[in-house]
Amino acid sequence: MKFLDQAKIYVRSGNGGAGCVSFRREKYIEYGGPDGGDGGRGGDVIIECVDGLNTLIDYRYKQHFKAETGIHGMGKNRTGADGGDVTLKVPVGTQIFEEDNETLIADLTEIGQRVHLLKGGNGGFGNAHFKSSVNQAPRRANPGLEGEEKWIWLRLKLIADAGLVGLPNAGKSTFLAAVSAAKPKIADYPFTTLHPNLGIVQIDGNSFAMADIPGLIEGAHEGTGLGDRFLGHVERTRVLLHLVDGSGQEDPGESYKIIRGELAAYGNGLDEKPEIVALSKCDALTEELIEERSASLEAACGQKPLILSSASGLNVDRALRMVVRAIDHDKQEEANQVPSKEEEGWHP
Repeated sequence: MKFLDQAKIYVRSGNGGAGCVSFRREKYIEYGGPDGGDGGRGGDVIIECVDGLNTLIDYRYKQHFKAETGIHGMGKNRTGADGGDVTLKVPVGTQIFEEDNETLIADLTEIGQRVHLLKGGNGGFGNAHFKSSVNQAPRRANPGLEGEEKWIWLRLKLIADAGLVGLPNAGKSTFLAAVSAAKPKIADYPFTTLHPNLGIVQIDGNSFAMADIPGLIEGAHEGTGLGDRFLGHVERTRVLLHLVDGSGQEDPGESYKIIRGELAAYGNGLDEKPEIVALSKCDALTEELIEERSASLEAACGQKPLILSSASGLNVDRALRMVVRAIDHDKQEEANQVPSKEEEGWHP
């Protein structure tokens, strides 16, 4: 299945049904009278977060969604049926934006969340509604109100506890494949990963989701390479695992600074997240090179980097345990920030 994390669609709620102009003509009833029914209400546009979806590919080939129009009113005081709603099903982590792609309407982060995006138009009154003591034979009815319409953007941000960042060919996909059942594409050339991958990692009885995004290069926030749009998939993570290629020609310290600069340029708090730094592909280095490049990376990041090799398994479990501790610490801080019921003030 093709991964699609952004789609622009058109949605429209249903028009209300028109009211009816009708009069009774029945045997043995001396005086007739108006009996036109009201129109039915137009259908709503609803967006629902469901399980079992991980992409917006359903909105790649169909971009227009319209709810049903309410049925018109009929004689004998019969009210028209309401129009059917249209429900758009989206995966967990979907955000809904206005047409400007900046104004956030809703953020769906839990299964079962529903957003009534557009309301259908009300049905029009039939002529029976206008009957009064001074107007016993009204010959008018209201048309139904028109529905609402708009273009919206759907943007998917993966729900993951940890995220992998780094330059292209830093070993992110290899690491994800080594620690989970995910099968990302792995090759010896840059930009092998063209779309985010998600894997479930288990270590010491703990389980968490890890996201791997395409590599960043200098100037990604200006559109260079694949750009930095995929960083949205690690916005919701609690910790970042930053892999720096130790076997490349570039200085590890400079490679680290490039990624940190792109995270800061992207914003949204990514550069403030807890970070674990690791020097990857160390199975291809001598002890002297490991020591030299580890020192360069430590000087740039201010912490002692983890010596890592996904191919040989060196310190892989240690890296995962560090990630688990960072996730637990962030959860504990989040729980401490939630006010208790006693702190919420008076309540009945």
